[in-house]
Amino acid sequence: MPVRTLRSMTGFGAARREVDLAGQRLGVSVEVRSVNHRYLQIKVRAPAELPDLEAAVEALCRERLERGAVQVAVRLELPAAGHSPSIDWVVLERYRALASEAAERLGIAPELDLDDWLSLPGVLRATAPALDPAQSLELCLAAARAALDELVAMREREGAALKSDLERHAAALAKLAGRIERRSPQAVKAQFKALEQRLTALLGRREKDLAPADLARELALLADKSDVAEELARLSSHLEQLGGFLASKQPVGRALDFLVQELNREVNTIGSKCADAKIAAWVIEAKTHVERLREQVQNVE
Repeated sequence: MPVRTLRSMTGFGAARREVDLAGQRLGVSVEVRSVNHRYLQIKVRAPAELPDLEAAVEALCRERLERGAVQVAVRLELPAAGHSPSIDWVVLERYRALASEAAERLGIAPELDLDDWLSLPGVLRATAPALDPAQSLELCLAAARAALDELVAMREREGAALKSDLERHAAALAKLAGRIERRSPQAVKAQFKALEQRLTALLGRREKDLAPADLARELALLADKSDVAEELARLSSHLEQLGGFLASKQPVGRALDFLVQELNREVNTIGSKCADAKIAAWVIEAKTHVERLREQVQNVE
């Protein structure tokens, strides 16, 4: 399902449509709300008079939306003045039979006049003009389409803001990765120098006990343990993929969610490998940006 731009999963849309029905105005109002959800979940509240409407509205939502918890409320609005009163003769006859039975048992004569009989609950009822199911269904669907248009427009506006924020944090993360990459060789050398100084102090500065081969082996081990080139390469690749997803015209929320997990994994590994104070500070800052990315992609369709 093509999507013109990155979308948020949060939005609201409303629409109203009217039509002449037996000299009166039949009104339909539709409200659509959506919030975050891992999948597409749709709940429709539709008038009982239109049993086919719920499935039809759900189908419309599935055509336009990919993810989110969506609630749709459809209301029919027929003015009370358009209702014609009628007598429920079955109810009235039942009342009369009960009144006659009670009068006979009590030995009294019923004293109800016509107004009393008509005022009894359920005797008078308002009868609305008959609904044309096909016409009413189409009216409701027209309002639902308009409400969905508003919902999608709002989700796209919020999606544009999300995209801008995601790009900002991704750029900051890439900048930190570049700093770490440039700093790593110096950090390894500094660690080796510190190691050499500690060994010299422990051995009482007996340089003859410090075999060059042993130092070279320790340097190799230290360099291997501190090497973050692979993590930095994967981090760069993930950030490049993220940029591609943000420019995509397809729903990318799930892909972004997975990708941010991978970014977090690489940043954590870099932090565990590097003992350099500056790199440690940059890793903390990088984690802040990754967390912000994680929070934001939760709302991407």
